[in-house]
Parts: sequence; C-alpha cells; structure tokens
Amino acid sequence: MAGHGEVGPTALRMMLGSHLRRLRERAGVSRSDAGWAIRSSESKISRLELGRVGFKERDVQDLLTLYGVSETRERERLLELAREANNRGWWHRYGDVTPDWFDAYLGLEAAAELIRTYEIQFVPGLLQTADYARAVARLTPDSARSEAEVERVADLRTRRQRVLDREPPLKLWAVIEESVLLRPIGGVQVLRDQLDALRSAVERPNITLQIIPVDSPGHAATGGAFTILRFPQRDLPDVVYLEHLTSALYLDKREDVDTYTQALNLLASTGPPPQSAHDHLTTLLNELSA
Repeated sequence: MAGHGEVGPTALRMMLGSHLRRLRERAGVSRSDAGWAIRSSESKISRLELGRVGFKERDVQDLLTLYGVSETRERERLLELAREANNRGWWHRYGDVTPDWFDAYLGLEAAAELIRTYEIQFVPGLLQTADYARAVARLTPDSARSEAEVERVADLRTRRQRVLDREPPLKLWAVIEESVLLRPIGGVQVLRDQLDALRSAVERPNITLQIIPVDSPGHAATGGAFTILRFPQRDLPDVVYLEHLTSALYLDKREDVDTYTQALNLLASTGPPPQSAHDHLTTLLNELSA
C-alpha cells in the first residue's frame, strides 16, 4: 500500500488494526478464536486491533486466511501495510529520554490533522519555547536527569513543533487555564519569553488559544488536562489522550471521545473568545514587566 506520505507507523497500525477487526467481525470470528489461530491470546488480538503493538507478517497472513480473505491483491495490500506499520518513527531516537508509553502519543501527534488540548499546569508542548521546555524537563520526578538529557528533551520538543509548519499544517486548538501563564517555571525571564512566543503563535491561522481566567467559576473539564486528536484518514477514530505520572491512557471508544469532546466544546463556548488571547497575553506581559 504505497504512498502513505506523512502517515506515521502509529496511525498505520491503527488503520490496519481497525481493518482487521472489521474483517474478523464480518467473518463471525471471536477474539479468542483469532488469538488461538496466531498461537496467542484474546488480549493480544485486542492490542493488535487497537494498533497498540507491531504486526508479525505471519500473524497477519494467518488472520487473513482465518477471515476468508483469499484475493491475492487484497492480501498483499494489507501485508504491505503491516510492513510499513512496523517501521520506527523519528521519535524513537529520543527513547532514552521519553517513557515507553509516550511513544504512541508522539506517533499520533505526527499523524494528526487537528489537536485540541486542555491544559492546567504547563504550556502545551507544541507551543513551548526551548528554555521553557528545559525548565519543565528539570521538574521531572527523576531528579538525576543530566543537563545532556534536559537538552535532548528540549530538542524533542522543538522537533515535534515541525508539524505546525508542514503542508498542510497541523491545526492546534489549546484551552489553557490562566494560572499556567502566571507560573514562573524557569524564572520570570523564561516566562516572559514564553508569553511573547505565545503572542506570536496566536497570530498564525492554524493556532487557536483560549485562556480561562483565574476568577472564572468551575467548569465541565475540572478533572484534569487532556488532549483529543483527529486524523485525516477516515479509518481512524478520534483518540483522547490522558497523561499520568507513570503511564497514559488512550481512549477511542465513541462514548468516551464524545464525553471529552462535549466537555471541551462547553469550555470553549463559555470561555473568553480566541480573539481576546493576544490582548490577554499583552496584559500579562505588562504586569510581569511592571
């Protein structure tokens, strides 16, 4: 299946996984029977269908046979997709400074066309300056992180931001609590430069920022930060990403995605409009300089 362009391996795994799930359901095969056919388990089939793990070519061949896919061209197309999905993304080069569970997010971020995020503690990674990213990296629970590793984290942040400059660029819609923009992570000068960078960012057509004032009443998203990713491929469902201290959750069930989407829609519709973000940032900058 040639010509996937910029579609990364994570998205390809998800596409192949959802296609295999549809084939299995159409053939009336249970997950446990499918697991037996590839000398594995029901949970392995579940992980394959969610695109959480790589595909062995032999397993894909056996599953296609089990599901009654006998047409040579169709089999070869799906096997080629499996081979492409096993390629390692550029972000694997940073495996020394990122936890395993974050790898999947980096793959999804690279493949997305729209990311909507709600942030309560830090400026979203895609909008961080290098100095701010370094300061965040130094806050890690692993206090033994060396300055060389801090530089690697900052380098990864910068590399991720290329999605905002590609063609077509990623669309980013960030809703941020104002308290994030008052927290002098890395010191006042780092915060000042970060606010200035955000002010430039909101002038770009593919970046939308809403700032929820400190004095606003509670709202539907008070559970914590989360991110919703949407992809250009129709095969891929939206994914909600929730990050914890030592792990992450990836939700793609329709009802879960709908719940988070509704919370973010409510937040966006009741918060200050994006047009006010530039002036709000200017006010915060002036207060910092006073």
